[in-house]
Amino acid sequence: MFLTRSEYDRGVNTFSPEGRLLQLEYANQAIKLGCTAIGISTSEGVVLAVEKRVTSPLMEPTTIEKIVEIDKHIGCASSGFMADSRTLIDRARVECQNHWFIYNEKMTVESAAQAVSNLAIQFGDSDDDGSAMSRPFGVAILFAGIDEHGPQLFHMDPSGTFVQFDAMAIGSGSEGAQQSLQEVYHKSMTLKEAITSVLTILKQVMEEKLSDTNIEVMTMTPGKMFYMFTKEELQEIIKNQPSLKEEQSKPKSDNRAVLPGAASTSSA
Repeated sequence: MFLTRSEYDRGVNTFSPEGRLLQLEYANQAIKLGCTAIGISTSEGVVLAVEKRVTSPLMEPTTIEKIVEIDKHIGCASSGFMADSRTLIDRARVECQNHWFIYNEKMTVESAAQAVSNLAIQFGDSDDDGSAMSRPFGVAILFAGIDEHGPQLFHMDPSGTFVQFDAMAIGSGSEGAQQSLQEVYHKSMTLKEAITSVLTILKQVMEEKLSDTNIEVMTMTPGKMFYMFTKEELQEIIKNQPSLKEEQSKPKSDNRAVLPGAASTSSA
């Protein structure tokens, strides 16, 4: 007699009769409660744009960091449980510094993503010393960087799987954003077009009006490498782009996942 669903999801290593790891599916649901992050890779560089949820007027928006620098040539955006993302980001930073110290060369973007995925997949390890993780990491990460292979964008999910993308969206509005990315992306897209596209799509899936306080934008180019846009630069972009400046008169499509605990700030 088969066990019930609640009994199959108690262990991270237990497959259900349908061949599913329910703990991983629950981790993916946690990501759908997080902020929307969008990345586009072009021949000129990579751009990342992330929504920041300022849940209280007493909160200082600058303390909410959704895009962080791993190395001079690698940055990342995360969505899900931010405490989990900090653990993975710290691992990526340590691996990049160790690689530079030992081999006197910069770590490739793919190798950095693989190093983090090696930690993420350890949720399935079990040993007697009690060091095994009790659950998967509830976070998805977009790695943006430049190495000898040119600009690159990688996506990693809670299962530890990392895949290279030309354009990718994660978070609560990822389904609608990914569909829009498929419509607007093309191989000859410039970095300026990519910046406009990610902000336009982000505006479509965000609940609040687009402003310089509730978004973060980063570019990775051969010249400036990791570069975070200032508030003044974001204001200028929003002001000069009609598609970003105008208020949407149409009701927003429900691109967000509506799940219990959606108002929780722990998975922003």
